[in-house]
Amino acid sequence: MASAERGSTGRFRDPRYWLGGLAAGEVLVRCPRCAERASVLPCPEEADGTRHDVWLRRRLSCLGCAYTALWEAPRLANNARAFPEFSGPNDPYFGQPLWLSIECRGRVLWAYNAEHLDLLEAYVSAQLRERGQYMGSQTLVERLPAWVKEGRHRAEVRGAIGQLRAFLA
Repeated sequence: MASAERGSTGRFRDPRYWLGGLAAGEVLVRCPRCAERASVLPCPEEADGTRHDVWLRRRLSCLGCAYTALWEAPRLANNARAFPEFSGPNDPYFGQPLWLSIECRGRVLWAYNAEHLDLLEAYVSAQLRERGQYMGSQTLVERLPAWVKEGRHRAEVRGAIGQLRAFLA
């Protein structure tokens, strides 16, 4: 991960990612038909030229059973588009369970995709965690639950991340 500095010193610097930014590309989900790995991606052919295109129309595709579905952001009363709610452990578009989710410490540890998992791993593995420039409580790292941030849970959370990484193979 280029933005989050992590090296032999065990230092992590918050790259100031927003959770929605990690969901702008591929989101890995369980297929609603066969429960295998499926992808939710932006529909580039449907783009209207704005920078928010990636959140307006999405396509769910499963290579296992050829299932596809289209999601379009709902219209509000003023004809503007509503953005999805970025949280987990379900995808923000179709509401399907995320492929990268696992129980850890009686809760669910989840990631949208490999980049999100890399960020979590870099953060949890680091001995020194530095915050980025102040952005309120909007960055992904600042919004992580306390049980993920606590150093005493580091080994258990890293083990769960390792299991999630195996789901990518």
